[in-house]
Amino acid sequence: MPEATPANQVPIVGYLQLGDDPYLLANECAGCGARYFDRRNACARCGETGFAEERVAGAAVLKAFSVVHNAAPGIPVPYVSAIVETTDGTSVRSNVVGLDDPMKAELGMQVELTTYVCGTDDDGTECVAFGYAPA
Repeated sequence: MPEATPANQVPIVGYLQLGDDPYLLANECAGCGARYFDRRNACARCGETGFAEERVAGAAVLKAFSVVHNAAPGIPVPYVSAIVETTDGTSVRSNVVGLDDPMKAELGMQVELTTYVCGTDDDGTECVAFGYAPA
């Protein structure tokens, strides 16, 4: 069961569950175990139509990345755009955050899910995003 989200915070995506111990929630195929973060009518791997929500492990390893030097106006650069693989085998596309120097990112480095405020509206409600920080 997802934890309650603080009243003054909203997650940037529906599959980010906020609370004392934030985590990602994936839709897992009942047929083959493939995991997806978006809504599916059928599994792309096996065609099964049944899914169950499953908590994704927070610990992960950096599998692929790119250091981005050019971005849309207002987006601080450089940053590390990445694919991580969690300890339960889930592939997650995210950014690596918390590096003093983005050029220090290395394939195979251990990372951990983290959250951060990425914006605040006029009423003081915070938008919370996720990334992976060095473990």
